[in-house]
Amino acid sequence: MQTRIRPTLWRQDRTAYLFLLPWLIGFFCLTLGPMLGSFYLSLTKFNLLNPPRWLGFGNYAQIFGEDVSFRHSLALTFQYVFFSVPLRLIFALMVAMALNKGIRALGLYRTVYYIPSLLGGSVAIAIVWRRLFDGDGLVNRFLSWFGIEGPAWIANPNYVLHTIVTLSVWQFGSAMVIFLAGLKQIPADLYEASEVDGAGKARQFFRITLPLLSPVLFFNLVMSIITPSRCLRRVT
Repeated sequence: MQTRIRPTLWRQDRTAYLFLLPWLIGFFCLTLGPMLGSFYLSLTKFNLLNPPRWLGFGNYAQIFGEDVSFRHSLALTFQYVFFSVPLRLIFALMVAMALNKGIRALGLYRTVYYIPSLLGGSVAIAIVWRRLFDGDGLVNRFLSWFGIEGPAWIANPNYVLHTIVTLSVWQFGSAMVIFLAGLKQIPADLYEASEVDGAGKARQFFRITLPLLSPVLFFNLVMSIITPSRCLRRVT
């Protein structure tokens, strides 16, 4: 009996690994390999002209101990993540809950709100944002109508981090789609029963929606933190 089961299981596993083969090749050749190569080069002195010279952890000791600009950039990165990730998730959840009301043309709205996530990292969108928030950009021209002289939002160190955090909220489409899928999995009977018991919208949100949506919320939180941000550059 076991001799018949093992060939069958092997054929099933072989088929699964065959479908996984393109991803495995991409992971080992395009992700894991470059990561290991970059880690090795970080332990050496390498200027692209001469062969790498082994230094050990000397580079890390220098950037963490002596490089003030690295610590400053690291602090700004943490500030960016601390403010941008919650704002993006809150906005994505708000839009997802608005779209979960059974409105018509849901697919169209979902596509429209998802487009910024696809275009947010492109060069064209970066140029558009720069033209909008330059010292003589459209935002400052609009403020000038009310007698307000706006700063250079991207060039001024006092405003650039807040501007980039605000722009990052624009790319909420992927989190919104996942939130919307999670909201549709919550049984409507729970809301109907809570209404019978006299629960309002706020109590329903904190007692039903958030607890049942917590796995989706955690997934979006992790993905928002580990996903590289294309809109954050070196802020000094």
